[in-house]
Amino acid sequence: MRYLILPLLLAACASAPHIPTPTPAPADPGACGAAERQRLVGAPATALERELILGQVRVIRPGDAVTMDFSPTRINFEIDAMEQIARVYCG
Repeated sequence: MRYLILPLLLAACASAPHIPTPTPAPADPGACGAAERQRLVGAPATALERELILGQVRVIRPGDAVTMDFSPTRINFEIDAMEQIARVYCG
């Protein structure tokens, strides 16, 4: 009985194998409307005030904390330090 305890204790201390989490595939630019809004790249950030966007929108400025959650229907606008739209993408 005493010899069975040691292997059980060692098995309990063994770490589980690392299973990598899959990374999401790049979003289809048409899924959130980013393809239609590529014309805004290079425009001032104030151009977003004239856009009617139905759905999830995220505006990301330099230094903003951004979560890594992935939503293929959300449109993201990256604003650069010069207050111009630098990138438009889904996710």
